[in-house]
Amino acid sequence: MDEKLSEIVRLSHTRHSQLQYPSPTVEAAQQSAKLAALHARLYLPSRLPVETLARTLVDASADPNTNFNNTSLATLGHDLLSYYATEHLICTYPRLPLTVIFAAMYAYAGPKTLAAMAREWGVELASAPGGEVDPGLLQFQRLEPGSEVPETPASDTVRPYEQQLNWRKTVTSKVFYDDEFGDPIKGTPNTTATGVTTEQASAEFVRAVMGAIYLHAGRAAAKRFFEQHFLSRHLNISELFNFRKPARDLTRLCAREGFERPVAKIISETGRKSRHPVFVVGIFSGKDKLGEGAGASLMEGRERAAVAALKGWYLYSPLSVRVPSAMEEASAAPWKPVHVDLGEVVV
Repeated sequence: MDEKLSEIVRLSHTRHSQLQYPSPTVEAAQQSAKLAALHARLYLPSRLPVETLARTLVDASADPNTNFNNTSLATLGHDLLSYYATEHLICTYPRLPLTVIFAAMYAYAGPKTLAAMAREWGVELASAPGGEVDPGLLQFQRLEPGSEVPETPASDTVRPYEQQLNWRKTVTSKVFYDDEFGDPIKGTPNTTATGVTTEQASAEFVRAVMGAIYLHAGRAAAKRFFEQHFLSRHLNISELFNFRKPARDLTRLCAREGFERPVAKIISETGRKSRHPVFVVGIFSGKDKLGEGAGASLMEGRERAAVAALKGWYLYSPLSVRVPSAMEEASAAPWKPVHVDLGEVVV
């Protein structure tokens, strides 16, 4: 009876000591079944301790101490995700327009994608952060509905002529001034007094996991984790294109590459005088057919054929693609420069 009473007293003291901390203690990670299950479910390297995994689940809004939250790990993971996704897209599809690269980057490593991945991993959310919370739950201070997160001003990202009238922001300027998704850099959110959304906290967690794997297991394990969880997601890049005037763009592309001027020709047709005609139109440059499309009118078939020809050009992918990070392997073959294209047609 005395042993049970002493155990109850000890547990009450432990719980009272945990309440004074904004996030769970390091020792509590060893006792969390949720944390061990998450470690096994993601098939994380054994060199990644559960204590570090528990740290990735603590957002800066829950614990402002950088020694216990995931801010530093998320910063490293964000850079790694951007680097691996960028080199994969540019080396695999060297002719992609910049706008399509930005959209593909967002699809691979954007905050909405990362938040969806956290849900797929089975990460549960804590109602409120605190030292008594299970370390296997994602802890963050929730943002009140309808409120805005104040941000610190971004440094060295303001365009020099943005305040002038009739100033036009080009796609090329997004590479220099904006982030990896082509969006303006907004600065660091001030989460200490307000909080973050579920999407932001989940995205920071996934980035932090990437950074933790790199620190504890090395570059090879981090890249393998990226290939298994990010590149394995199906992305139909052909659906990211949005041509406004495909026939004009194709004409300029042929002129730049020294091809003969593209000409539209009817390949077949049916029901010309009916209510639902179908015209199959092909775009030819000399004797070479560049694209083919079907439509309810000759103009529609011509536009679709031009779109097919442009997609066939921009979605070119060389064989045996090697990315620059492959040279970091110990037994890497001598480097051969990747194919570099002139890029999109500037309209």
